[in-house]
Amino acid sequence: MNPLYHQAKFINSSPDLKSTPPDTGLEIAFAGRSNAGKSSAINTLTRQTGLARTSKTPGRTQALNFFEINEGQRFVDLPGYGYAKVPLPVKKKWHQLMETYLTKRKSLCGMVLVMDVRHPLTEFDWQMIEWCQHTQLPLHIILTKADKLNFGAAKNVMLQIQKELSELPTPLTLQLFSSLKKSGVDEIHAALNQLFSARMQINE
Repeated sequence: MNPLYHQAKFINSSPDLKSTPPDTGLEIAFAGRSNAGKSSAINTLTRQTGLARTSKTPGRTQALNFFEINEGQRFVDLPGYGYAKVPLPVKKKWHQLMETYLTKRKSLCGMVLVMDVRHPLTEFDWQMIEWCQHTQLPLHIILTKADKLNFGAAKNVMLQIQKELSELPTPLTLQLFSSLKKSGVDEIHAALNQLFSARMQINE
């Protein structure tokens, strides 16, 4: 376990880019469908049960939620997309907010894409993967709810996804994860360390 991530604290919730923290330092964005377990994953890897708000109602995250990890290092919980039963204009607003953040934010140094291991590579997931490829943004994928499948089945899903993504020009990393079983935490800590340190080396 990396104790650095256990110090995470909520900074603010931004409905637009005007109210975001200063665009300095480094940020890793967490993206995923509304029911993929994104907030639970953030809580698990920071060992804080209430840091990111979780809900039985998908689509609870409706703004850019910023968390300070260390001085100059942040996580950003992006609005969940694709499942929430909300009016179309609201979905469009979320999409526009995400798109603006992803294209304008200079401190963005990597992305964690959260996918339910039972429902991977949705249309939204492919959009995010392709966007990261286009912009050469480092990407780490976590397959959540791995406890819902036996280990062999979950491993097979991961291997199949690795095969599908192996032809992409920009490499990415992939792992199984379970908030319930607290499995995959060390792996994601290592991946986050790599995302932060890679940009720091470029900036030096």
